[in-house]
Formats: sequence, C-alpha cells, structure tokens
Amino acid sequence: MQEEKNLFRNLLEFVEFKSGGAARYVVEQIFAAFLSWIPGLPGLVLRWLFYRLLVSGSGWIAIERGVEIFGTKWITLGRGIYLGEGVILQGRPGGLKIGDGVRIMPRAVLNVYNYRGLEHSGIEIGSGSVIGIGAVITGQGLVKIGEQVIVAPGVKIMPVNHIYSDPNRPIKEQGIQAKGIIIAKGAWVGAGAIVLDSVEIRENAVVAAGAVVVESVPAQAVVAGNPAQPVKSRAQ
Repeated sequence: MQEEKNLFRNLLEFVEFKSGGAARYVVEQIFAAFLSWIPGLPGLVLRWLFYRLLVSGSGWIAIERGVEIFGTKWITLGRGIYLGEGVILQGRPGGLKIGDGVRIMPRAVLNVYNYRGLEHSGIEIGSGSVIGIGAVITGQGLVKIGEQVIVAPGVKIMPVNHIYSDPNRPIKEQGIQAKGIIIAKGAWVGAGAIVLDSVEIRENAVVAAGAVVVESVPAQAVVAGNPAQPVKSRAQ
C-alpha cells in the first residue's frame, strides 16, 4: 500500500512539474495527441485557436505539425509567431516569453528546465528574432535574447554550470550555478556555437560558427574559436 501511495505521489509531482496541474496536463496531452498531426491550413487554424486557450498572449500564431507545447501555464506567446515542425516548448516557473514576430525553426528546443525551483530562471525572446533549426535554449539561469537577434541552426545556449570543487563527492551531488545569459539586440550567433553561463553578448556583436563563448562579447565585436576570442570589430 505504501509503495502504491509513493507511486501516486510521484505521478502527481511529475504532472505538477510538467504542466502545473492535473487538468492542464490532461488538456495539453489531448492537444498534442489529436491536433499535432493535422496537416495543412485546417491544422494551422485549429492549433492556433486551441492553443490560444492555454497560453497567455493574443493574435495569430502559426504552429506547424509535430510541435509539443507543455507547461502552458508559464508560457506567453506574442503575435505573428512561427513555430516550425517538431519544435518543443516547455514552460516552468520563471516563464517562457516569446515576443511578436519571432520565428522558431524546426526541431528547436526551448526548455526553461527549472525543476530545482531556482529564483532567477526563464527564457525571454524579443520581437523579430529568429531561433534556428535544432537550436537548444535552456533557462535554469535567465536567458534574455533581445530584438532582431539571429540564433543560427544548432546553437546551444546553456545558462548553467555544475559545481565540482569537492574532488571527493560526485559532481551530481554538488549542485549548480545558474547566473544567466544576455544576448542583446541585433546580435548574430553563428551555426553550432555554444554560449555558456554568465555571458553577455552585446548589441550587434557576431559569434562565429562553432565558437564556444565563455566570456562576454563587446558590442560590434566579432569573436571566433574555442574559447571565443575577438578577431575584429564591426564599428566604424
């Protein structure tokens, strides 16, 4: 009997983590199962109408087939957003806020991932920005992406570091740091780049394809390499 109670409690905790409540979890699962694969214009219209009942915001949103949206309690979607096939959005406390006209290309993953109840978590994307094919953004530490930013295919934005100072304990038991990442207006993060915690990429900066960014990038700078280093400035 105790084992059954523990299993039931674990299931309730999972549902709360996933969607913020049992009723919302059921509705999200129904939407995913029955609306996700309807093709063509009927599918776009139905997904727009029904998901507008679950997420905050107003206006038209284009949601392609195979999109998964969970944790809608914590998600805000602006007007004119495009979600490509296979996109995954997972809200958590701290919020997932996507501004007007943002395009999130196929198979990108935006997961706030705040399962530890961290105070400063979330993902914010400014209007007109583009998140490329297969990009991954997690929000343990707050990720703030400004307006008109390009995040190219395969980019990983990871605002979290594991603590590993004690050599006698498993790293998994030592906790994490999550200070956050800021990518300012007009920046371009090139294909396959990795942006790590505590970094600020300032206005109109360029991160070259494949770069690993561990330190902040000045405005108008172009950085490349692992670790990323300035190679030139775009300033006149």
